[in-house]
Amino acid sequence: MDVSRQQAAVSDDTAEGAERGPRARTKRLMLETATRLMQAGVTPSVSEVAEAAEVSRATAYRYFPSQAALVQAVVDEGLGPILTWQSTSADAERRVADLFDTAMPRIEAFEATFKAALKLSLDQWARRQAGTLGGEPAFTRGHRVQLLKEAIAPLKGRLPPRDFKRLAQALSLIFGVEVLIVLKDIWGLDSRSMMSVAQWAAATLVRAAIAESIGEGDSIDPTVVVK
Repeated sequence: MDVSRQQAAVSDDTAEGAERGPRARTKRLMLETATRLMQAGVTPSVSEVAEAAEVSRATAYRYFPSQAALVQAVVDEGLGPILTWQSTSADAERRVADLFDTAMPRIEAFEATFKAALKLSLDQWARRQAGTLGGEPAFTRGHRVQLLKEAIAPLKGRLPPRDFKRLAQALSLIFGVEVLIVLKDIWGLDSRSMMSVAQWAAATLVRAAIAESIGEGDSIDPTVVVK
């Protein structure tokens, strides 16, 4: 997906259900501008977005009081339908596969945006370690935690709480922009191969967690074992 189509996707997502009027238009302009910059590999400050959007700094900071707030807003727009993902299936493996099918193409389409956000997170970590971050608000990440817990929700109460949490944690290692960094940037896989490996790893983790729980003699309905 090229930058113009990505901007259109953000514009559509933002416009849907948005307030009308000058304030909404200004905020949408800033989000679209920030998205364009982040899709170009830049992690912009609020001032940089204001200048690119031809909006006064004072106005820009009223909408986004910090770089972290701005980047978080752009990330949420990029995630779009991922944030409202739901499944009616009672099969944990199928739910996880559906989440990956929904999320990974969108994450790949906004790959540069999410990498720019990751860069901010790493930069803040480095400055925090060096004691130079000061009072700058932290950019927080964590949407995947609730999404993955929701995906494996049918196993809650069937797996011991420790194992349920561990499964969600393990799945988080193969979900998100980091997967693209490892499988595409390091291994050189194309999109289809990347998705195949991620789906295989996810299914393997779910099956292993269920099988391990049964092997330990925990109380679990064997019908939850799939395929």
